[in-house]
Amino acid sequence: MTYIEELQQVIHRLHGVHSTHVQSVPVKEEFQGKTIWEGIVEVFELHGHPKATHAYAWTHETDDPENPKRSVTVLKIPPAVSPETAVRVAIMQELSNAETA
Repeated sequence: MTYIEELQQVIHRLHGVHSTHVQSVPVKEEFQGKTIWEGIVEVFELHGHPKATHAYAWTHETDDPENPKRSVTVLKIPPAVSPETAVRVAIMQELSNAETA
């Protein structure tokens, strides 16, 4: 199974729809002059989702040895309207989750 197929499975499991890969977009997110995230965001067209036409997805490494990788999907719903804003939304969500944990 390819990386793209793995992400399509994650999208199907989380959002209940099939998807078609559209493009790969390099994203570098910086804060106060430091790179806080850099990678490739995969863009998918969604088929039959009630609220979104596209999703952004990527996988990144974690510090958890039992789950060394984590896949992230973000629906194209404002404020996530581009690969760059999808990364920002995901970062803010992770920070929010860390504060409440």
